[in-house]
Amino acid sequence: MSAMLESSELPAVFDGVKLAAVAAVLYVIVRCLNLKSPTAPPELIYQDSALARFLLKSCPLLTKEYVPPLIWGKSGHIQTALYGKMGRVRSPHPHGHRKYLTMPDGATATFDLFEPQSEHCIGEDVTMVICPGIANHSEKQYIRTFVDYAQKNGYRCAVLNHLGALPNIELTSPRMFTYGCTWEFGAMVNYIKKTYPQTQLVVVGFSLGGNIVCKYLGESQANQERVLCCVSVCQGYSALRAQETFMQWDQCRRFYNFLMADNMKKIILSHR
Repeated sequence: MSAMLESSELPAVFDGVKLAAVAAVLYVIVRCLNLKSPTAPPELIYQDSALARFLLKSCPLLTKEYVPPLIWGKSGHIQTALYGKMGRVRSPHPHGHRKYLTMPDGATATFDLFEPQSEHCIGEDVTMVICPGIANHSEKQYIRTFVDYAQKNGYRCAVLNHLGALPNIELTSPRMFTYGCTWEFGAMVNYIKKTYPQTQLVVVGFSLGGNIVCKYLGESQANQERVLCCVSVCQGYSALRAQETFMQWDQCRRFYNFLMADNMKKIILSHR
């Protein structure tokens, strides 16, 4: 009799374990995909001015609610992974010319110059001077995609290659790029101003590049000459607070810290 009772209870136990396992998997999926995160329009912080009102009127997308793709669109991890794979397959390959500039300390700065593929919509000569993110250069997928789109809309593009980031360009002085050095970016901008005396500038910086371009424009009022505007994309504002964030395990932040540190180590070791 007791054997019969035990045999009847075992399936119930197994069913409970299966249910708990399914619930745990569903919880992980919901948490990882960030499905409970509500959609909302972006938060805009700006000073009321004629320029701000013009931008809001010209770019209605800024005030619309962001509706991401279903299931995976709310997860920054999956978006990053998907673009990392899809970008390698679909990213364009714009044709440009590499320029070499010798710095006062003997360092060799390089940047790639891409001419526009069509006339600008207002018929003016406009050059985008672009500073990529940490350890990046003109051959990265997101930079190629951005340059290709800008070229097709009538912009000339000059993309700085961070000192030491290109694997086939050797260092000619005992230093590489840093978080605060604007020397190479300034040399590229001066080259563009001298070579194209009629061009107007749009300054663009991604991540670390955003710090560099904002610092460059603030160092001297002369650096702002012929600059129409500056666009800083995903700029980090406090390296110390960011480092504290990247040391956390929540949302796999520490994993990104490991990836960035490993990439920096590879660049440093390649020039030892």
